[in-house]
Amino acid sequence: MAEITTATIMELRALTNAGMMDCKRALIEANGDMEEAIKQLRLKGQAIQVKRASKEANQGLVEAVSSEDGSVTALVEVNCETDFVAKTDKFKAFVKLVAERVLAGDDNEKVAESLKDELADLLATTGENVKIGRLARFAAEGTGKIGSYIHMGGKVGVVVEVGCGKAETLNCEAFTTLVHDLSLQIAAVSPRWLDDSQIPGDIITAERELYRQQMAEDKKPANVIDKIIEGKLRKFYSEVCLLDQPFVKEAKQSIRQLVAETAKACDDTITIRRFARFQVGAA
Repeated sequence: MAEITTATIMELRALTNAGMMDCKRALIEANGDMEEAIKQLRLKGQAIQVKRASKEANQGLVEAVSSEDGSVTALVEVNCETDFVAKTDKFKAFVKLVAERVLAGDDNEKVAESLKDELADLLATTGENVKIGRLARFAAEGTGKIGSYIHMGGKVGVVVEVGCGKAETLNCEAFTTLVHDLSLQIAAVSPRWLDDSQIPGDIITAERELYRQQMAEDKKPANVIDKIIEGKLRKFYSEVCLLDQPFVKEAKQSIRQLVAETAKACDDTITIRRFARFQVGAA
């Protein structure tokens, strides 16, 4: 028996405008199959409207909110069908509510449950499919700062946690600037990982194989080809790993070097603990 979550029920309700209990029963009868559940509701005359599958909820907004002391920050993505709806005050207010619920500690399912009435009202008002998308909640893991940044009118959002060894560093101007610059860097260049140690092994293996295939016709010695492959991997890391990326404000300096420079200026140890980047409609 497939697990029937509140989020799944809310999704079916968004697609059909049927009642919550009707949606739950339909999903149970359909063993979690969304299309079958929609069919069951239509057969019973309980589906008031069914959204066309081609109308995907790939527009929307990203929002970030922080606690008063800055120790916790929430980043959320809420999707709708059109940019027109995303720009409305009612949609923006709902996104803010979602962010505040995540800041309070709710996960996706709890948010959907606690805001089910507000979501139903928004669905009825806009006539569009609205989905609560990705959520991130960063609570400080020791001494450090959590920075956030919203770019392109809410289309891209970033949250990053930067740690330090001493409480005094929190008042160091260079440290504050670093946290802000890292937020801008992540928004602009879209790193996927912090460093190469976080890249799944199968991805690195696939990259190596791709580079080897690209040089299949080369007559170079095997050891030379291996060195070229390593060079290409380093280039790959500089594109997808935050610490290896060139700093957007100074291309000759890597983010790793920027962090080291800031640590020296603040006479402390500084580390980037984690980050998240949401772009509306992107995976």
